[in-house]
Amino acid sequence: MNRGVGVVSMKKLLGAIIALVVFANVLSSGYVRAEELPRDETLYVGGGLWSQPNNFNPLTPWAAVTGTIGLLYETMFIYDPLNDKLEPWLAESGQWVSDNTYEVKLREGLKWQDGKPLTADDVKFTFDIAKENGGVGWAPIWDWLSEVKVVDDRTVQFVFSQPHYEEWTYWLYNVPIVPKHIWESIEDPISYANTENPVGSGMYKLYKTDEMRAIWIRNDDWWGTKVFGKPAPKYIVYVIVYSNNVALSMLVKGDLDWSNFFIPGVPDVKSTYNIVTWYDDKPYHLPANTAFLFLNTQKEPLNNPDFRRALAYAINPEEIAARAQQNQVLPADPTGLLPVPVFEKIKAKDLEEKYGWKYDPEKAIQILDSLGFKDVNGDGYREFPDGSPMKFEIIVPYGWTDWMEMIRIISEQLAAVGIRAEPKFPDYSKYWEDLTKGTFDMAINNFGSQVYATPWQWFNWVLYPDVTSVGEPSYSGNWGRYKNDRVTELLELINTEKDENKKLQYYRELQEIMLKEVPAIPIVYNGAWFEASPAHWTNWPTEKNPYAYPISWNNYWQMGGLKVLLGIKPVKSSTTSQTTTTSSSEGGGICGPAVLVGLAVVPLLLRKRKR
Repeated sequence: MNRGVGVVSMKKLLGAIIALVVFANVLSSGYVRAEELPRDETLYVGGGLWSQPNNFNPLTPWAAVTGTIGLLYETMFIYDPLNDKLEPWLAESGQWVSDNTYEVKLREGLKWQDGKPLTADDVKFTFDIAKENGGVGWAPIWDWLSEVKVVDDRTVQFVFSQPHYEEWTYWLYNVPIVPKHIWESIEDPISYANTENPVGSGMYKLYKTDEMRAIWIRNDDWWGTKVFGKPAPKYIVYVIVYSNNVALSMLVKGDLDWSNFFIPGVPDVKSTYNIVTWYDDKPYHLPANTAFLFLNTQKEPLNNPDFRRALAYAINPEEIAARAQQNQVLPADPTGLLPVPVFEKIKAKDLEEKYGWKYDPEKAIQILDSLGFKDVNGDGYREFPDGSPMKFEIIVPYGWTDWMEMIRIISEQLAAVGIRAEPKFPDYSKYWEDLTKGTFDMAINNFGSQVYATPWQWFNWVLYPDVTSVGEPSYSGNWGRYKNDRVTELLELINTEKDENKKLQYYRELQEIMLKEVPAIPIVYNGAWFEASPAHWTNWPTEKNPYAYPISWNNYWQMGGLKVLLGIKPVKSSTTSQTTTTSSSEGGGICGPAVLVGLAVVPLLLRKRKR
């Protein structure tokens, strides 16, 4: 059932890419402008900024410019997904001192960028402001947190009414500590854009912004220099790039140093332009999240787990990874759990072997026949057992090209077993409305299936238990509105249990339910897209130099991006620097607003969901 997309020869593909780069160069030369910053001290980054940078409010992380948390405001801990390790940052240490009390000891010498000391009072204020303002990102903590106590200037205790151990682990590296002496006088902290000289404690300060970029300047008085060293780039220019092709052009010219875009053609461009990726060979990128095919379990026959299992047998993730994403991603296994240490340690491979599935259209046909779904009118598609027509739609947003190709392939694969499932590409707003209200048949999504420090967070999104009824919006995952009382109970038990052996058993039971019930079908492990130019900066993290998870998306700085800044080094060759500086002045580094705005909408949407 191949759509006829033939195998393109490597030579032809490379030729096409080079032509594309030349074309993009022509476009970019008309709208980029000279840069005033010294090129050999400036790091150009892209992939996590999609609108004019005009919000640096850390209390609403989902609306803040990437880097607001991490570069500017810091967390008590950071998380290293490569080694599954929670690492002290503002904190010197943290531990449970009783079943319901967690104590944090801050480092000595912490200070804000205005020179005032960062103390336990600031930590308490950061949590208390969420108690008083329900719009703060971590406000739900107060459903199970009873008090934050300052013991001394460096010691703070969190006293819980009902400890949620798994959730707390997540918040330890996701709550940005804010200065009390500034935020206590802000009348409306939720709507405050915080664009005028924001004061954090981080290694960078906001330098300036314009329509297409946020520019950060190194905080040379950073408290962390004595602990972690000094980040090499003096300036970070975080740019908006509205086109994959322009990002590719900037990358190969050395005008974009660190790319977290999905770049088509990486396998070929990499060898020609010495572009750095995590792996030298496919899949080239680390996994970032799981792309699921969500099935609306509130509709017949998708409410039948045997029917859902038949669909799982009919879908071939390997073909999807190859055709839709050029093998830059890995096909997902039936558990959907990402191949990273934090998930590998709880993955029940024996249960996957016993209750899982693999691509087997004959098995799918056998199940569908046994359920009574047969082609009674001879049109090639199956009908309901009562003879009524059966038809589904699969949706992804228009313009998300790789996902559009994914559902075309899925449609073909389902058609091969007699299931009519038509790919549809609504605009993003319609897609989001259908997804959150449960008014769809099938949909691809990955918005909350990323790497976390705790698998609970991943399961709680995929199987979110408090989902609303169809027609009422729900925003926390479980788009197919799968309901299972035991799942609800298990999520509660894992979250509130301290015994790791008991948690492991609960995780096994969750996986068994998912494998048996198939609430959603894992398709591929979406990539942590990372391509770097060696023109101006070196010592990029790779599989052979794995010191950091190299992602600069919003809320990923504290998962590796900060370490990248501490690890990269400037290229010393003045010749290279001078040559590329000239190129940059003539054509590169910063995107302007003009020519490609018309091309922007589609890739903008494409990349917004790449996190």
